[in-house]
Amino acid sequence: MNTEIDRKNKFEYFVNTIITILIVLLAAIPILEVIIRFFFKSGITASHAMMRHIVLWIALVGSYVATANGRHLAMEAGKKYIPEKFQKATSSFCKAIEISILMAFFTASIFFIFIAFDASDRVGYLSTRFLTAIMPICFLGMALNQIINELKKDSSFEKKVGFLLAVILLGAFFVAPSLYSNVDTNNLPGFINKLMDISVALMPVIQTPLIVLLIISGILGAPIFIVLGGITYILISVSIGYTPIVMNEFYVALTGNMIPAIPLFTITGFILSESQAGKRLIEFFKESFGWFPGGIIIAAVLISAFFTTFTGASGVTILAVGGLLYIILEKYGVDKKFRTGILTSSGSIGLLFPPSLPIILYAITANLDIKTLFVAGIFPGVLIVLSLSITGIWYTQKHKIQYEKVNIFNILKSIKKCFWELLLPFIVLISFFSGRATIIEAGAIAVIYILIVEVFIHKEIDFKKLIAVVKKSAPVIGGILIILGMSKAFSFYMIDEMIPQRLSEWISSRITSKILFLILLNIMLIIAGCFMDIFSATLILVPLILPLGEVYNIHPVHLGIIFLANLELGYLTPPVGLNIFLASYRFEQPLEKIYLSIVPFFFIMLVAVILITFIPAISLMFVS
Repeated sequence: MNTEIDRKNKFEYFVNTIITILIVLLAAIPILEVIIRFFFKSGITASHAMMRHIVLWIALVGSYVATANGRHLAMEAGKKYIPEKFQKATSSFCKAIEISILMAFFTASIFFIFIAFDASDRVGYLSTRFLTAIMPICFLGMALNQIINELKKDSSFEKKVGFLLAVILLGAFFVAPSLYSNVDTNNLPGFINKLMDISVALMPVIQTPLIVLLIISGILGAPIFIVLGGITYILISVSIGYTPIVMNEFYVALTGNMIPAIPLFTITGFILSESQAGKRLIEFFKESFGWFPGGIIIAAVLISAFFTTFTGASGVTILAVGGLLYIILEKYGVDKKFRTGILTSSGSIGLLFPPSLPIILYAITANLDIKTLFVAGIFPGVLIVLSLSITGIWYTQKHKIQYEKVNIFNILKSIKKCFWELLLPFIVLISFFSGRATIIEAGAIAVIYILIVEVFIHKEIDFKKLIAVVKKSAPVIGGILIILGMSKAFSFYMIDEMIPQRLSEWISSRITSKILFLILLNIMLIIAGCFMDIFSATLILVPLILPLGEVYNIHPVHLGIIFLANLELGYLTPPVGLNIFLASYRFEQPLEKIYLSIVPFFFIMLVAVILITFIPAISLMFVS
């Protein structure tokens, strides 16, 4: 048993080392590109193509890690309502669906590679077929990992056999459309040929029940990428009949020009959260703002905004600095309910500030200029921060919370301690807005810079700890990117079937008032943000709302800020907003108490979101 655990740990370490090397390469190539361009007015041959394929590898290997550790983004909203005696059966059902879809992806990706690329295609000195082979390898690896884990569970021999039979039958059914459209079936044995004919003929008939089955599995805990990708696979196999299109769109999405920025800024945020940077920054904000009424609460809000800006995923902020801020507010006499509410509400408050990942992802999805969207998000972000800060001032005045005398010496001392971390946002934004670096190069600068700071200046992260940082961040990066790939395939189907246009026509024929549309849009987005993470919601919903924005003459940049502000509020929306669960875990309080503590903050932030929605100038005052 110990030998098996050691073997597993060594393999995990090997996989995490590979991802670490890939991330370092992803950050190093743009830096070298900037240096070479500056001195020699040229660049690295095929550097952009190399980076795009490095991202493909990071996405797939990261997804494998997420599967192995059960950390894929999932809803699981209905799982808690399943009686205890049916929990194992429910889990096995979801796993059987997941494995079947993964096998379908495995088959479709093999055909895609041999159809899309010739043996002579190269990226630098490497074969394109070799570089893209990571797709079927990781899809198969994820499927086998889930099969092995399920068979290891404490269950009877009969249940194991039943599970394997269910996987084989479902897998064969989902794989059949790929084989049917890409293999000469005359060369296959007769009974296999007959089974394929039956399954392909049945697919249009049972298309809707299969989609319902996938949705149910998603509610019960199946990963979002499986549900989204599986539905897309079924729809395309019926409407077009050529399943490698799914993998083609997946590949196109993950090798897009702007995509490398996502893993680069994500790893920057994780390095920050795993070092002692949080403690140093908290001390700085406490000393800088703690000397006037409400200052300590404003400091807590600002430190949350700082972290969320770089991590993108609000959970990292609550888990990384939430506990420490909770203790500090307690020492200053802030009551339990208020400090729980303010910290839970602040967990996603930096999503509108550059270089926020959700802004980058929205810009890529909506085909908008990232720089313009960054500028548009600043004042709405400030408005939301101000709304919580003013609440903090009111609270401290009412409850006569203590505050410290201003001490210039302590402020300067705290600045000295976190000076290098405070420079990070300025370095990133100046390099990007000055035009000297692209958003990808700015992301690479952020990674290299923060590594130098934490490894060589503060000496808090060595190579072993860097592996641990990557181990935590890889499932997040892989989980986001694989959903992005599957959503691109889903968008292809929607555009091919003209679904956004049909939806626009249907809604515009029934809702003539722009104000009414905006009210309904806000409600819908808050609900979506409650049930979905911001990355999934962006990739799925943006293609649907963009045509509606044109119908009601809403500026596309303003529409983007409305979308992101509402999704930010969705993190805080009962019953299943993500921040609520993370706060319950981090602050060790039942969900009911978290619900009660966030109510006033939810409505305060809602007012800010309404102002952002109905006063376009807040977003567009500096957008030409």
